This record gives sequence, structure tokens and C-alpha cells, in this order.
Amino acid sequence: MSRDETAPAVAVNDSWRGWIAENLVLGAQPETLAGIMVESGIAAPEAEAEVAAAVRSPYLSGVARLSNRLAKRDWVLGIQARLNRLTPPTVPRRACLSGDEFLDQYYRRNQPVIITGMLDDCAAREKWSFDYLATQLGQREVEVQFGRNADADYELNSASHRRRMPFADYVALVRAAGVTNDFYMTANNDHHNREALRELMADLPPLDQYLKPGANGFFWFGPAGTITPFHHDLTNNFMIQVAGRKRVRMVAPCDTPNMYNQRHCFSPVDGRGIDLQRFPLMAEVPVLECVLAPGEILFLPVGWWHFVEALDVTITISTTQFRWDNDFYTHYPRNQDF
Repeated sequence: MSRDETAPAVAVNDSWRGWIAENLVLGAQPETLAGIMVESGIAAPEAEAEVAAAVRSPYLSGVARLSNRLAKRDWVLGIQARLNRLTPPTVPRRACLSGDEFLDQYYRRNQPVIITGMLDDCAAREKWSFDYLATQLGQREVEVQFGRNADADYELNSASHRRRMPFADYVALVRAAGVTNDFYMTANNDHHNREALRELMADLPPLDQYLKPGANGFFWFGPAGTITPFHHDLTNNFMIQVAGRKRVRMVAPCDTPNMYNQRHCFSPVDGRGIDLQRFPLMAEVPVLECVLAPGEILFLPVGWWHFVEALDVTITISTTQFRWDNDFYTHYPRNQDF
């Protein structure tokens, strides 16, 4: 259907010019782009002239060369991605893994692993009941993420969901909650909560086979049903599971080109059920899945995409303070629109 000839012509602006450039770099044919512009109300001579100018632009030639370099890097990543498809993806469990074995077999190889047996005598697993937390630290003011159900981008907009309240009130909310993702105490609240809940860290073992002396952790606490959407961290990470179970789904860094990552470290792919009509590139992506039980530690290597869902009321301590080099943030792109 052609546009209404009586309607005023749409003007070409910089938004249209950016659209032309992006689609030319992605391989679209010039005549196709001009046709779309005409259907959108732009006069044919103007549409054709803008597309022709873009094709001739030396700026676009430079961007095309950069696109070729990125395509080469995606090809290299794709080699490992194809090799990963040769065997079913699994997350191994290793009992009381030594520091040397952990470094050699997992940390330096950027491979996830669940470590068992290291929290068998952990005081936190025995002490951190609802009553204990409310009694011992109930008067402390803590910060929590609230109103998440009303915001599809609650993780990206985490700063706007902060609310402070007495810890006893939050414990009571979690105790009575049932299944919900509307509120959750996460690492995004750590700046305030680290001091408020500092005594709890003494109930954890030092894990000095893996961590620096005096390593601190982030306190995660919430009801069943809390979700951490697919994202990747900028450092290696330990998930130390103290209470409750979490389902974790993971995707290797080499499949980043298939994760629809357009902003910072987040993906719009829903880990609860991947919509292949909306995200067809995910069709052949191996997704590792595990259920992390109380007393287990999951090593989440830097760059691995992960989605986390609480199956019960959960308490998790995460930490990034490993004995070995873990500064990958320094070289992370400062412009985070991709």
C-alpha cells in the first residue's frame, strides 16, 4: 500500500540517517531502505538521495571496516560456541575442592563449578533463622529493592527501587510473603547494608583456599520467586548458598552475540522460558542449568550470562574477593550502549 499522496511529506532527520547507516552496515540493500522510507512518508527523491549519500560517505566506510573487525571477533567466539554444542552442558559438583585444583581447572579456564562440603560446619546455616535475624539485628535500618513487579527493567533501574526500613520489618515481610518478585535484598543494596549487617559475616568460614583474608560479601535475602534476570558480571563471583534453593541458568561468554545484549551487561531474554520467536538466535545456545542447594558454593566465572530464580526463601552471600587477579572491570567499555 502506498502512502497517502495528500499527506505532508515526512522530513529526513538525524534519526533516519542513523537508521540508514546502521542498516547499511548490517547488509541491507539501498533500494530496500529507500522503499521503506517512501512507505513511511518520505518523498522518493529525498529518500533515494539520502541513501545514496550514505553509501558514498567515507564515515560509513570507516564504520563498515569496524563492523568487519567485530564480525571477525564474533567468528572466533563462534568457534568455541560450536565446540560447546558437541556435548550436553553440565555444571560439575566437586567436594572440598582445593585452592590449587580450583585455580587450575576452573578459575583460569573460566569454567563454572559447584563446590560442596565447604559449609558443612558453617554457623550461619544453623543460626540464620527468621527469629534470629529479627531478634539480633531487627532494629538496624536496611535497604531493600521494592516495586520490582511494576517495572520490567527493575534490575537496570535498581537505584529507583531502593527503600529503607527496620530489618525486623523486612524479615516479617519475607516470612509472610509466599511467592513474589516484588521485593528483594540484593547486592544493589550493599552500600548501605554492609555496615548494618556486618556481624553476620563472622558466621561464615573464611574460605581462604579461594578468597583473600578478611574477604567481605554481599547479602542477598528474599522470598521464593525472586528473579535476577539474565546478565553477566564484570568479575568472577562466588554464590555461597546459606539457606534455600536457587535455580541458576547459565550461558557461556562465547554466545554473547546471541544474547541480544544492547545495554551494559543485561539481556532481555527471559530465563524462565526463552521465547524463540522473539529471540531466534537462542535456538541453538546451550543453557547450563543447576539447582544450588544450601551448603553449596557456585563459581560464576566473569562474562558468563546467568539467570537466578529462588525456589524457596533464600539467603545467599556473594563475593568477588578471590586470591587471584579479578580486575576485569578496568577494561570494560565505558560506552555501554551496544
